[in-house]
Amino acid sequence: MKVGIADTTFARFDMGASAIDELRKGASVRIERYTVPGIKDLPVAAKKLIEERRCDIVMALGMPGAAPIDKTCAHEASLGLIQVQLMTNTHIIEVFVHEDEAEDDKGLATLADRRTRDHAQNVIKLLFKPKSLEKDAGTGKRQGNEDAGPLRL
Repeated sequence: MKVGIADTTFARFDMGASAIDELRKGASVRIERYTVPGIKDLPVAAKKLIEERRCDIVMALGMPGAAPIDKTCAHEASLGLIQVQLMTNTHIIEVFVHEDEAEDDKGLATLADRRTRDHAQNVIKLLFKPKSLEKDAGTGKRQGNEDAGPLRL
């Protein structure tokens, strides 16, 4: 199996390195990394990883800023990633960490690392044990933060 890692130079934390480290710890996979300037470049990077480099799944990693324009750009990138998924019938695991999700740089770095690693574990499950995700359905799992927990009737 081959995992694509699409990441950006705009990010303030090397999420790609965290993803690669976690994937190597948890599975025997080949990894293709494609780094682009910004978050809106991620959809074409993901498409190239799937079509040209024959990746079975892609992680799209980005760190949008806190300004309203950054939120808009992240939304546009997300829509592009969804479109690529539908065009290629391939999962793209979007891992975005917004700069306003933490109070300081250390907290932001910790969140970026943890969320990336949590999603790398999801990639491993999707590739090798997709049924294992069923046991977590409806449990309020969160990547990078504490789980929200399930709702009960």
